[in-house]
Amino acid sequence: MDLTANPETVSALTLASDQYEEALAQNDVATLDALFCDDPNVIRLGATENLFGPLEIAEFRRQRRGGAPPRERLRREIVALGPESGCVTVIFKNLRTGQTGRQSQTWIRQNGVWRVLVAHVSFLV
Repeated sequence: MDLTANPETVSALTLASDQYEEALAQNDVATLDALFCDDPNVIRLGATENLFGPLEIAEFRRQRRGGAPPRERLRREIVALGPESGCVTVIFKNLRTGQTGRQSQTWIRQNGVWRVLVAHVSFLV
């Protein structure tokens, strides 16, 4: 499998991941909700929480005061798994604590729209 053979997918995931990053920085909960699959199989494993299904993910976002801590993206890698799916990995620095974090997301295209199916966030200790 040539993971670089689908530049259209990489380009689309670049835009989708930029949109996610902007929504995260602005604490735009509606956009963040829309960027996750509305599917019972969606998963978000965060730095402090394990969330299964869109309702748990949405509830977490609504309860988190002030949104995600400000961060600086240090590196992003995008791998196209095909025309309808791919993975985005981000290394970032938490600007409050200085900690280095990692975020990985598996994206799928549903009805022409890119959405996160599985996400994971953790920090180096």
